Amino acid sequence: MMDKYTKLQMVGIYAAITVFLIFILLPFFEMFMASLRPLEHLFRSPYQFWSEDFSFQAYSDMWETVPLLGRYIFNSVFIAFSVTFLTMIFVVPAAYAYARLEFPFKNATLAIFLGVNMFTGAVLLIPLYRVLRTMGLLNTYWAMIVPGVAFLIPTGIWLLRSYLEKIPKELEEAAFVDGASRMYTLRRVVLPLATPGLIVVGTAVFIGAYAQQFLFAITFNQQRELQPLPAGLFEFIGYQDVTWNQMMAAALTGILPVLLIFLFLQKYLVAGLTAGAVKE
Repeated sequence: MMDKYTKLQMVGIYAAITVFLIFILLPFFEMFMASLRPLEHLFRSPYQFWSEDFSFQAYSDMWETVPLLGRYIFNSVFIAFSVTFLTMIFVVPAAYAYARLEFPFKNATLAIFLGVNMFTGAVLLIPLYRVLRTMGLLNTYWAMIVPGVAFLIPTGIWLLRSYLEKIPKELEEAAFVDGASRMYTLRRVVLPLATPGLIVVGTAVFIGAYAQQFLFAITFNQQRELQPLPAGLFEFIGYQDVTWNQMMAAALTGILPVLLIFLFLQKYLVAGLTAGAVKE
């Protein structure tokens, strides 16, 4: 009876996973299929899933339609890496302080960080615009980097703090007994042990930085050469038509850097996400 129940349970689990994967991957699959169809094929009625006129022509034509496409992809990756690097510089010491130190209003400030995460960038666009204009950062890379860092620091602190709290305090106390300073202990004891957690938080921040570029780009930047890919995709929209197949091809090409980073760090992400799941 238990074996039958277990088999039914596994069938239910795999069925749920299958539905979830289909729901997540279907838009990307349709984007890929649309990039292979000629433009006139996209509007055929009734809908045709497969046709003999499929080709990769859109992947070559998109570079001619939008000559700065390569620059837009570079800008997206550069902005995302810059936001991730600067965010982690602030997140690491802040998360360590919240995990190990006691100071006034500790819980209150953590609650404020959580509250900041509830606001979207659109809510604060006007005050952000005024701040960036006062600082002379409009129409620069910094106009997209600084807001990205500000919105991702709270998330990074919450994620990394939880991981650092799992590291035994006895390891740090042993270093203190040997005369090590707190900063030395953080660099040589805590951070090496927290490497999986740092990778998880860094990857989450990178994905967040890559995803939030559009709003900041169209609001704080008017320089075409500095636009990231989400804003650059608008150039596939003409006065009379939209080259949807080339737009889909460009969008898929633009997410390749994120996909490659995820595949390269996959084993480290799994190790970081599952760390502490098994109690020894």
